[in-house]
Amino acid sequence: MSCSNIKVRLSVMNFLEFAVWGAYLISMGMFLGTHGLGTYVFWFYTIQGLVSIFMPAVIGVIADRWIPAQITLSLCHLIAGVFMFATGAVAASQLDAGGTLQFGLLFTLYSISIAFYMPTIGLSNSVAFNALEQSGLSTVRDFPAIRVFGTVGFIVAELFVNFVGFGGTTIQHSYAQFYTSGAISLLLALYCFTLPKCAVCRQGGKSLADALGLKAFRLFRRREMAIFFIFSMLLGVSLQITNTYGSSFINQFNSVAEYSGGFWAKNPTFLISISQCAEALCILLIPFFLKRFGIKGVMLIAMFGWVFRFGFFGVGDTNTPGVVFLILSCIIYGVAFDFFNVSGGIYVDSQTDHAQRSSAQGLFMLMTNGIGASIGTVLAGTCVVNRFVVETASPEAQLEGWRTSWYIFAAYALVVAICFMLLFRDTKGDAKDKTPLATAGPAPEGFIDIKD
Repeated sequence: MSCSNIKVRLSVMNFLEFAVWGAYLISMGMFLGTHGLGTYVFWFYTIQGLVSIFMPAVIGVIADRWIPAQITLSLCHLIAGVFMFATGAVAASQLDAGGTLQFGLLFTLYSISIAFYMPTIGLSNSVAFNALEQSGLSTVRDFPAIRVFGTVGFIVAELFVNFVGFGGTTIQHSYAQFYTSGAISLLLALYCFTLPKCAVCRQGGKSLADALGLKAFRLFRRREMAIFFIFSMLLGVSLQITNTYGSSFINQFNSVAEYSGGFWAKNPTFLISISQCAEALCILLIPFFLKRFGIKGVMLIAMFGWVFRFGFFGVGDTNTPGVVFLILSCIIYGVAFDFFNVSGGIYVDSQTDHAQRSSAQGLFMLMTNGIGASIGTVLAGTCVVNRFVVETASPEAQLEGWRTSWYIFAAYALVVAICFMLLFRDTKGDAKDKTPLATAGPAPEGFIDIKD
């Protein structure tokens, strides 16, 4: 198998993997809010964090011990795709019958789909690392360019949904975003059978506690690591807020006469897609910034990036020149999201013994995308958006409620950034393990390993 051939095949896998997510993640909140589930939007995003607390670990054990990773990836996408199709079908029947969505069955089907989709992010990384190693390629040098195609897939899917009309407010089209996601998931389920085989270790030398990464909690015994993980959770609170409510906020401008009918107001998913474009570019900038500013500096850039991400949303609007602030917010998202996730993963790697690396990275994901993101989405929905936006009567008052909400989120991110700057000490040169990354095993879901 040629090196170029495997790179192309893995790029296609990553493209489809994240296109599944991009088909609905940005537009779903707007769709739900338009059809009677405005007060429940946060639950559809919170469930992503809740299942991320345990499902990736459970599915990972299955892939390591019993079913090869590429087959496990296929089975997960098969189940996720079927239930995402069912979610679209139920939404269609409910809208056709009564004009509004009902929470119970819709949320249940969606939750099952998400429970099997979230582990595939890590599984797709495992499959990619395995294939690269089999081909004699470097996970450090070759994987980042492959992973970028995942972001491209996300962008293509969300733009397709936006311009075809699947993400809009027209009943006959909006639920089709779930069909689109389900179809891509089923396509990837078939494609996985063409990928290189991954080995399994049926004897499972580790204990179940090791396999699930529970022993990584011992890292809390070290003061700096405890501070780092706590702040990871606190910043994780911010991670899913704009994914949950960004398109709904921009769509709100259509309800206010001053902004109604404008290009940006009518295409909120397109505007948000700038965030993912910036994310793709920022992945490539991280090595330079790490060398120039170090771990603490890069993480502080990310933290203050969230302040501006939320603050520019509060200032901006969909007319000229106000839309410039919304575009700047989307550009900053690439810095805020990527710099935190990737640099955080590198710091954890440098401060952890070889035997604990995978577990420690899993703990980082648990604190950020699991606990932090779940708490943040629930609190953002119940304490802020529902209070200042959903429960407000007039469109103009709702728009002001959105601005108030973004300022609250920006203030929270600012407090976290300042406290991190004061309390966290960058322990340069104190790395506990210098094992070459190529022998350290695959990175966890959502991470790209980058070292000098």
